[in-house]
Amino acid sequence: MQPSRGLKIVLPILRIALAIEFLWAFFDKLFGLGFATEVGKGWVFSGSPTYGFLVKGSTGPFAVGIYQKIGGSGIIDWLFMLALLCVGVALALGVGMRIGTIAGSVLMFLMWTASLPKPNNLFQIDDHVINILVLMVLLFAHAGQIAGLGKKWVNTGLVKRHPWLE
Repeated sequence: MQPSRGLKIVLPILRIALAIEFLWAFFDKLFGLGFATEVGKGWVFSGSPTYGFLVKGSTGPFAVGIYQKIGGSGIIDWLFMLALLCVGVALALGVGMRIGTIAGSVLMFLMWTASLPKPNNLFQIDDHVINILVLMVLLFAHAGQIAGLGKKWVNTGLVKRHPWLE
């Protein structure tokens, strides 16, 4: 089934918008641009991209037992930053969408669990849950193959031999 004309317009916009969200978070945490990360506290200035959110900001049933213990550790900082960058690049280019959307969904799920319970929200749905749903739509709609490099990517010998790289 071919996507409708409307989906051919909306899916790439949605993909790029989410790519910008991931890449913006990456660069703000990397350089401390003064938005979510204070100026001078970026990763390149020896700040931790996970310390504030996990150690000081996590709440709920997983906070003390898991998130507050791992927040600020070098390996967690590296994994978090690599995830932001790789998911953002995959979405921007439309390549590696299977890995990118699944990894992005796992990251969003973990961030959602780090901030439970959601105040004033009976259903516990926030932007992390919405992003997971959007990532799944992009995956199942093969959005990387619409106005992206995904169509060329899936036809490479590498992806034909290893379809999980799609």
